[in-house]
Amino acid sequence: MASVREKMAEVIQSQPEDATYEEIMRELAFERMVERGLSDSRNGRLFSNEEMERRIRSWQK
Repeated sequence: MASVREKMAEVIQSQPEDATYEEIMRELAFERMVERGLSDSRNGRLFSNEEMERRIRSWQK
């Protein structure tokens, strides 16, 4: 498994030469969100569609 620094370097290197600081930071944040979601999934931290629908409806009240 790649270290955090290696993964960050990989994401940064994949960006175009003219990428802005904000674009690079957004890509790094996106990569982190995806990794956290995959980790949650692997560890069974999930909600069913029905549960998520119920939660969203409760926020709309």
